[in-house]
Amino acid sequence: MDFKSSETVPGPRAEDHLPHTATAAVKIVIVGGFGVGKTTMVGSVSEIRPLTTEETMTQAGIGVDDNYGSDTKTATTVAMDFGRISITEQLVLYLFGTPGQERFWFLWNGLFEGALGAVVLVDTRRLEVSFDVIGRLEERGVPFVVAVNDFPDGPHYPMEDLRAALDLSEEIPMVKCDARRRASSRDVLMTLMRFLHSIAMAQASA
Repeated sequence: MDFKSSETVPGPRAEDHLPHTATAAVKIVIVGGFGVGKTTMVGSVSEIRPLTTEETMTQAGIGVDDNYGSDTKTATTVAMDFGRISITEQLVLYLFGTPGQERFWFLWNGLFEGALGAVVLVDTRRLEVSFDVIGRLEERGVPFVVAVNDFPDGPHYPMEDLRAALDLSEEIPMVKCDARRRASSRDVLMTLMRFLHSIAMAQASA
């Protein structure tokens, strides 16, 4: 399988090197159903050249992968996406995007090992694919925030209606985003970091 790795691209750039000021690193996982924008988010926000494991979609996936709402999608993640972003001079986030098709969900076990939190990326055109994703995170006890990817052709619902449809408790942060835009994706990650900090503070005071 021909993964798109550093072996097939030019050598490392100056910005690919870990800043010498970095003293802490946090692993974050970006999850969601097929075609919700996970690879796009990792690519838009990563300060290094992202590693992707995308493969061309073939007829073998017909009837197996639900690509409703993503009919023009020609490639799909089969293992993971990986990127990195510096939140401060000291704090670095390592981003791991999961494959969206259920037949690859067995890979999630390894990707979640050591993860501090997660972003659930949601597509309002296929809200139902998020139910199992959220359920898996709740079973694992992984803290997460929900980011509603604002597709131009998607239906736009009030956030309170989406929260009710996803059966989310009020304490779980929920934000809108555009996964194509670096600033928007960074805001999602900052929302997650603030949520993780609030959890840590609550545990410390208890």
